[in-house]
Formats: sequence, structure tokens, C-alpha cells
Amino acid sequence: MSALKKTALTVAAAALLPALATAPATAATKAEKQVSKDNKAPNPPSVMSTVGGTLLGKPGTQVNLMPGAPVLPKDVSGRSWIVADAESSDVLAAHNAHWRLPPASTLKMLFADTVLPKLPKDRQHTVERSEIAGLGVGSSLVGIKEKQTYTVHDLWLGVFLRSGNDAVHVLSEMNGGVKETVKQMQEHAEELQALDTEVVTPDGYDEKGQVSSAYDLTLFARSGLQKKDFREYCSTARAKFPGELKPGKKRETFEIQNTNRLLTGESGVTPYQGIAGVKNGNTTLAGSTFTGVAERNGKVLLVTVMNPSSKENHAVYNETARLLDWGFAAAGKVKPVGELVAPESARTDTSSGPDQRAASGDEGKKNRPGPDKASATAQGGSGGAGVALSVTAGVLVLLAGAAFLVNRRWPLPDLVRRLPRR
Repeated sequence: MSALKKTALTVAAAALLPALATAPATAATKAEKQVSKDNKAPNPPSVMSTVGGTLLGKPGTQVNLMPGAPVLPKDVSGRSWIVADAESSDVLAAHNAHWRLPPASTLKMLFADTVLPKLPKDRQHTVERSEIAGLGVGSSLVGIKEKQTYTVHDLWLGVFLRSGNDAVHVLSEMNGGVKETVKQMQEHAEELQALDTEVVTPDGYDEKGQVSSAYDLTLFARSGLQKKDFREYCSTARAKFPGELKPGKKRETFEIQNTNRLLTGESGVTPYQGIAGVKNGNTTLAGSTFTGVAERNGKVLLVTVMNPSSKENHAVYNETARLLDWGFAAAGKVKPVGELVAPESARTDTSSGPDQRAASGDEGKKNRPGPDKASATAQGGSGGAGVALSVTAGVLVLLAGAAFLVNRRWPLPDLVRRLPRR
């Protein structure tokens, strides 16, 4: 980061302090109550980005319930989470939405959104040893072998289903190298106004300084879901992956399964009716992270949960399901606490409310704080396509000139229609 950028962030953070100091004491109290009972668990920062609205920059839970609205579920322990309407971009409720935390493999949503359009699906590539060398210890792998040939389609299945860091690194090399890919991801994050995000690795593996937020991860999901291939890959439950080709023998395949347990219903997790992706992650620093999208009765919601402290088995999935249930029940009964902003290139003076315009674009960049104490103390450890129906309710964001248009339809995979309702 340049000295000029650091100076600007420091000045902006200092400017925000007086305003935040006058915030109601109840906000900080709520945040403290939500933190794990573990004394080592950090508190959220007092200064956070206000991109998307001023309430989203405050610590603690933010929700405006109207008469008849259901209360938020009590058993949600994520350090940071957000519930957003994918059609309107309204944020229905949030908790420390801009807390900059290690993202784990949910960062692969940004990787895919950045690189997917650059590589033809049918392009073939023979893997070299250097392309799969140096992966982090304990990395999730799909099982790519050197001197074996794979299509780009095969590699994306490895990324989305098995969260394969080996597949990510091969695709990165095909995209000009890991360093170039990280640069492109950072630029794309800034174009999406995901200003909490600092990209160090393309696969989300724990590295010092690599952070994102529940707000930013939700932006990545929304952007990625505009792409048909992204939607189909992230909603695919199972697929065949090429095995090793041995001389004189037909190349065998083996089955890979999506690690999103709300989609597959594995390991005792009840599959969520209407789930259509997106991405899960788990590392030593990040804990469990997850962004999910689901449709019910014509309503499409995005939920992100980061690092739950609950001892409940598969807490990140169960907490996501509770927040989705709440969001569907609360639709039309809550006043939004913010919004998912449009990409920088699509933003217009009339495309958002006053809170967003004051917190997005140049102002949002000024309000972007440096790495907070919590994310700093967290450093130092580590660790084909879905079958689509015709058109059902969903979201497709289109850029047309300077306008940011929302098309409320997208294809959902047949799988979600067959799952039992929770």
C-alpha cells in the first residue's frame, strides 16, 4: 500500500472518530454481547467503513423491525453477518458488516468472478509441476496431477465443488500468473466497491494482511451470480473429475462433491430448500465462513456468516439457515439498514439514496479504515454444470450504459426444487 493511501486512510479514520463516539452506547453493548464467551475473542473495531450506509459502519447488530416483523434468531454467533435482498439490494439486517476478517475460501468467489470471463471453458491445459507447487499446508485439493491435461471446465468444477487450491493455482497461471491474478482480483474488488478487501492469495488461504468482510463477500456473490457459468458451477452438487491418464488405458474419472453442505445435505446438515450456492470456507485464522443464496416464494436472499463461535456442529450452515428463514419471514416487515452498492462503473447520482452516495465512490474510499486490531491479532497461524429450469425468480444485474438495472429472473438448478423444505 502506498504512503499516500495510508495517509488518506488514517486521516479518514480520525475524522470518523468524533461521529462514532456519539453513537448510542447500546450499539457497542450489543456487539460485546454477541462476541464469544472466549476471552481471547476480539471485539469489533469502533471505526468501520460506511459503504452502503452509515448504520453498516456501526458495531453490533443493526435491524429496524416494523410491526409484525419476526425477531432475529438468538442463536447466531458469527462475528460478522449480513442478510440482503438480492433483488432490491436492501440490507435487511447486519452484524458488524464491515469487520475486516480473514475470508478463507469464500474469497474464491472474487477469484471466479474475476477470472471466469477470461478463459474459454473448452480450452485444454497440461499441468506443470511448478503450477501446483508451494500450496499452503492443509490446502483443500481436487487432486490435479502434473503432466495431465484438463479443460478449463474441469478446473472450475475443482474450484467450486472441492474448493481446490490446486485448481485455483493452475487457473491463475493460465491467467498470467498468481501475482497478476491477485492484482486483477484487487482491482475488481475496488470496482465492486468492496473496499474492506485486501487480496494476498487467489485461493483465500491464510496469509498476513488478507482480509474481507461479510459485506464485501456478499458483493462478490451478487456480482458472480450475474454470470451463467458461475451460477451453474456453484449450484452443482456432484460431478465427474478426470483421473490420471495411464499409457494404454482409458482415462478414468472420479466423483467430486460440493463442500457446501446446505446444498448437498451431507454430514447431518439438512439441505436448505431453494439453496443455489454460493461458497463456503474454513481455515485456522478465518474459522468457518459461508455465503449462501436461496429463493423462496419469489424472494431471493443473500446471507453471509463469518466465524461463528458456537460449539454447535456445522454452526456456519445452521446459522445461515436461521438467518435465511428470518429474512424470508421478515420480507416487507423491516426497514432496510443499508444497501449493497452498485459497482463503481455503474454508479450514478440518481441510483442510490443519500446515505449510499455519501458512503460510496470516493467518499467510501476515504472512509475505508486500515486493518483493524482484530484482523491484525488474528494473523500468525494457518492451518457438468447444474441442470437449470427455464426461468424462475432470481436476480441478474445488468450494466447498460451508466444505468444499474436489476432483472429479477435467473435460472435455478433442478436440485433445489427437489429438496425437502426445512
